[in-house]
Amino acid sequence: MTANVKIKDIAKAAGVSASTVSRALTANGFVAAATAEKIRKAAEALNYRPNFQARSLRTKRSMSILVVVRDIANPFYLEVFKGVEATAREARYSVLMGNTEGDPAREEEYFEMVRDGQADGMILMTGMVPEGYEDQKKKVVVATQMIPDSGLPHVLIDNAKSAGMAVEHLLSLGHTRIAHISGPEGEGMSEERKKGFIQTMENAGMDIPADYIQEGDYHLGSGLKLTARLLDLPVPPSAIFVANDEMAFGVLRVAQERGLHIPSELSVIGFDNIHFSQAVFPPLTTINQPRVEIGKCAMKSLLQLIAGEQPGNDVVLQTELVHRATTAAPQN
Repeated sequence: MTANVKIKDIAKAAGVSASTVSRALTANGFVAAATAEKIRKAAEALNYRPNFQARSLRTKRSMSILVVVRDIANPFYLEVFKGVEATAREARYSVLMGNTEGDPAREEEYFEMVRDGQADGMILMTGMVPEGYEDQKKKVVVATQMIPDSGLPHVLIDNAKSAGMAVEHLLSLGHTRIAHISGPEGEGMSEERKKGFIQTMENAGMDIPADYIQEGDYHLGSGLKLTARLLDLPVPPSAIFVANDEMAFGVLRVAQERGLHIPSELSVIGFDNIHFSQAVFPPLTTINQPRVEIGKCAMKSLLQLIAGEQPGNDVVLQTELVHRATTAAPQN
């Protein structure tokens, strides 16, 4: 059977009710994992292809969701997108990616797509919510970022704890002059990583000279500029903890252009563990975020919102230190 396969045909083949098949194929309501798997196999065997136009008319849904990011060029977001897309496909949703490039007007356009029914919901990874979209916020899940007091469900990591893990690694190697290149001031994720840096240094009894914290923007250019500023200090740091890998690549480049040996003369640790962190030389020590799992969890939470359910507590996933070749004991 390859044509005009209907829900009732799958129900008959799987030995379940048509309503159970409908819930399983749309992720609209709970279906036991074993039953859902049996339905999926029956649908595949019958070569079932959903009629999205008919479903859209029946459910008043577009069967599309938006993943909105601040910079599509950052490979970090693509890994999260893979997780979103894997879960969305199981629920027969298509996934669109929106790129704001930090422009609030462009972010509003994506919220308007949800308002106008062009998308059923949004996974937001920009750290910002425009004013005046209260109804649309009911269909938004925040991933990787933090938007305090927004009331939105979040899927993220413990940024302060993870930053502390990075600093503790440098302290364990014997570093005392540790600097930090942060993300933008006032942004939730950036502030949490900075807080983790400061708290861990203070708990270890280490001084933090005022110039040892430099504000970046997560892009390579700020990594280049701020590294030069740190290395030009009368007493430069022996180690730099960087708020993301892309800026850390800038640290590596400037340090090596100045003839510094990494890691004996300067240790560097990044954050995110994007694929390029293994390709740079030396390979970057960094904090790994479970990016694909973040995407999967965010999509599951969004499906709950679309179904009229309220997700539980925020999902906080674990990170880990990936020790490569850019951190070692200081030379002196």
